[in-house]
Amino acid sequence: MKYDISKSTAPQMPTLGKGTECIKILLSQTSKDMHEPLVPMLFPVLGAHISGAEFQYPDLSWKEPCGQMANLVAESGGNKGQFSNLVEAICRDFRQHDEEELKKLVEWQKQMKTKSANKEKPARPDVAFWFPPSDVTSAAFLQNAMACEALGERTQYLNMPEVEMADRMCGGHKQISQMLRNIYDRQRAGALRATADGITGNPTLRANLTISSTPFATRKFYKNDLFNGTFGRMVFSYKARTSRDGRIPRQGKYSEEFYRKLDEFLVRLDICKGRFVIQPLNKLTDQLAADMASLADLTDDDVLWDASKRALVSAWKAGCVMWVLNGQSWTKSMGDVVEWLVYHDIWSKMQIFADLLKEGDTSTSDASKTGPKNMLDDLPNTFNEAQLEALRTQMGKSNDGAKHQLSQWLYRGFITRSEETGLYTKTELYLKGK
Repeated sequence: MKYDISKSTAPQMPTLGKGTECIKILLSQTSKDMHEPLVPMLFPVLGAHISGAEFQYPDLSWKEPCGQMANLVAESGGNKGQFSNLVEAICRDFRQHDEEELKKLVEWQKQMKTKSANKEKPARPDVAFWFPPSDVTSAAFLQNAMACEALGERTQYLNMPEVEMADRMCGGHKQISQMLRNIYDRQRAGALRATADGITGNPTLRANLTISSTPFATRKFYKNDLFNGTFGRMVFSYKARTSRDGRIPRQGKYSEEFYRKLDEFLVRLDICKGRFVIQPLNKLTDQLAADMASLADLTDDDVLWDASKRALVSAWKAGCVMWVLNGQSWTKSMGDVVEWLVYHDIWSKMQIFADLLKEGDTSTSDASKTGPKNMLDDLPNTFNEAQLEALRTQMGKSNDGAKHQLSQWLYRGFITRSEETGLYTKTELYLKGK
């Protein structure tokens, strides 16, 4: 395992090498302090450009690049606004398409007004917005989902500068959990919905979603959804408060040359159709799943284990997007980014919600900023069961789990046990892999 997520500093992003050129082009327009926080946010935007393609996950299910959701978390004034500039750059074609769709709708509304009550009203035109406004209502979101499904199973993309805007899209805060889970899992809306012209439907929710919020607003928004699956489905990218250096961060100029280079990559996303199996990505995902199980055993943390399962899926989808961007070929650098995305997501979750997850607290005080602790690291190279029990007590864990934890460490080859002394010793394999 390359990354220690128990620290307060973020896992360092790997060098962006071969196969990540599109990501480097996008980051060239942002200040350096925003590079790591913004990378996880890019994939829902880019993935929304892929429609008509499915990829096989290691469990042999087929998944689309839709359902990607990410939340950028930083203090007020933390440069979160740079992300919206990138979104507009990536979605220029979406804006152009939606302007034409809006013209159709406005013309239809004019015709409706000119027709008298006893005249036959013109049928509402088939319009589907690819980039709806951030303040879209639940009814409009579902109606647009029906249109996107009818017009080619297109993914709609939404960018919300404030997390509270998701309440409006979902029909109220009580509906947040169900709606976000349905989006992530590419499920149908769950009920028949009436449109303006009386047609009902139950569309598959193909949508990608990005949100920006402060730590306070984030904790308040998700505090009741930390244990029902909603929390795990959302990718979090946390930017810790930086030092007061007194320098205004510089952004790019979004030149014509930048747009020309970017469009060369976006067209690869637009034309990607069919079913694909990315063997090196799936092999990496299997490896990361084993790493997550090992990490959960080292920390004896079920919350981390549960969160890691969907962090893997989200990072895997990002890998699919990078594979398409790279001309449908795989590189080691792309794999390094996928691995980092998993750890960065879990680290961000723990930085924002660690105390709430540990204690079940629903207050909105500052998080403890501590991630899951590797207990084996805190033990000497040779130790006994009593020492582990004492450490578990110190960390607020019951002693009942000590025997099971030791058996898992033995099974994974982290330790060996001497039959003569009953002592446990860390293996060379574990010590070298730290």
